[in-house]
Amino acid sequence: VLLRYLQLSAPEVRVVAVSEEFLRGESDVGIQLGSRRQEIHPGWHFGSRFPGNPLQEAVYDYLPDSLLPSVANLNHFLGSLVFDRWTSNSDSRQAIFFRRRLREWLDAPDAPPQQKGFIAQMVDHGYLFDGPHWEFTDSPLQGLYFRPLVYEKVRSLDDFQPWLDRVRHCPESLCDEISKQVPPAWVEGDEAEFVRLLERLMARRKRVEGLLELTVGARRQTFRAVAQLRLRL
Repeated sequence: VLLRYLQLSAPEVRVVAVSEEFLRGESDVGIQLGSRRQEIHPGWHFGSRFPGNPLQEAVYDYLPDSLLPSVANLNHFLGSLVFDRWTSNSDSRQAIFFRRRLREWLDAPDAPPQQKGFIAQMVDHGYLFDGPHWEFTDSPLQGLYFRPLVYEKVRSLDDFQPWLDRVRHCPESLCDEISKQVPPAWVEGDEAEFVRLLERLMARRKRVEGLLELTVGARRQTFRAVAQLRLRL
């Protein structure tokens, strides 16, 4: 809900009902965690849609430096850093890449109908609010993508617009939309704490600019253009 409001590229999601009958018929369904396999239990699960036909179209979790600048929505990594600082994502930024028609996947009305290009989608948000802890840790090194190239054009905080303004003016009514989409079983016994979490999130809206400044200051090697500009000033 928050990513959609901020207009950041991310997979479509659904809450999916997984039945015992389905699991009996699909014995290969599970979550692979290294060498350990975690069984799936019946109930409501979070589903993230594959971008296209998985039998015909490729998706990558890495692009070499020679291709990364050609990603059509590379600036979304700046918007996602705004999002990650706001929501205290204690993991590094994760993304996937795929090559598709730009008009179909991005707000690109000026692109020729058949023009293809690489597109990034932001994925894996399990450690927002410091994951299972539901805390705001505010470490300036959290939430960064491991490839500094995506930040090389940052000169000032203005480069994080329009996402900074969207966070600052995020309506509190969005919390109602979030609450309605969370299955009650997921927060059973923690309903009051969940409400407090959303309240704290809304209270942080005006702090995000300061949090970004701390991140830029703490990672001068990542935001080299900002450091050089300050040196000249």
